[in-house]
Amino acid sequence: MEQSEKNNSTVVKAGLILAIAIAAIFGYLYFNAKQEVSQRNVDVSEKTQELLRTNSKLDSISAQLDDKIAEITALGGQVGELEALKAQLELDKKKLLTSKNVSIKEFQNKIKSYETTLTEKDAEIAQLKEQNAQLNLQNEVLNTENTGLKTTNTELKTAKDALSDTVYNYSVKNKELTEKVTLAAALRPLNYTVSAINSRGRERDGEEFKARRVDKVKVSFKLAENPLTQKETKTIYMRMLDPKGSVISDMATGSGAFSFGGKETVYTAKQNVNYTNTGQTVDFIYDRGAAYEKGVYKIELYADGFRVGQTNFTVK
Repeated sequence: MEQSEKNNSTVVKAGLILAIAIAAIFGYLYFNAKQEVSQRNVDVSEKTQELLRTNSKLDSISAQLDDKIAEITALGGQVGELEALKAQLELDKKKLLTSKNVSIKEFQNKIKSYETTLTEKDAEIAQLKEQNAQLNLQNEVLNTENTGLKTTNTELKTAKDALSDTVYNYSVKNKELTEKVTLAAALRPLNYTVSAINSRGRERDGEEFKARRVDKVKVSFKLAENPLTQKETKTIYMRMLDPKGSVISDMATGSGAFSFGGKETVYTAKQNVNYTNTGQTVDFIYDRGAAYEKGVYKIELYADGFRVGQTNFTVK
């Protein structure tokens, strides 16, 4: 009888030990599961905060772009590049809010690119302000001199002929200055058309092209009529920038460098055009000899030491 009770006690103890072990295992599994759920909640919360911060940065950049566009417009500069950048930013904002799989790193790189452009535009604005200040100063000097000549003309009637010649000389000088300022925008491309040419020579017009259908790119535009522009041979440089902002160039296909703003600037292609002041059409056909990656490509045109125009197209 005592031996049976001892056996029963042993079984009970073993059962208790087994129950405690099972409870410990379930407790451990429950604790780990709870930790994983908590960590997931933390990850979701952190990603949400990062999305909000990224969207806030994009809103801030959008406001800065509006300010830059307004300021450069007031200074008489060209804002086509900024307007295209603003349109791209709005697309990025929409993608950030609607896309299920958002790469925060990708948007951080986009933000850096936007901030770099804003910094470059600050330098351009400073240059425009300096140019306007110089022009205003020159006009003030000419106005002062012209006023002085008029006063002298009133006081010195006996020297009327000589004074008239002097006034005429200063008027000519003032006119030459005005013409130089106007000539800065004399060669102005209008009515841009971008076409994609496939390997069979078929052209497609538009702003967006599928990558597999782009073998060559054709950029067409008209040169605005301007009676102040001399009818002569003009060299027009074209720069094609890829979606990362790098200039597409190949010395073997006619690329090279020219001086712009005191610096050597690489161009994609150039063309000598006999300007006839008749609204003539100019075509650039560029054969890259390589595939076009997806993204927005920018076309910049330069002539007579100025950037005279720009446009863009998209490869999707």
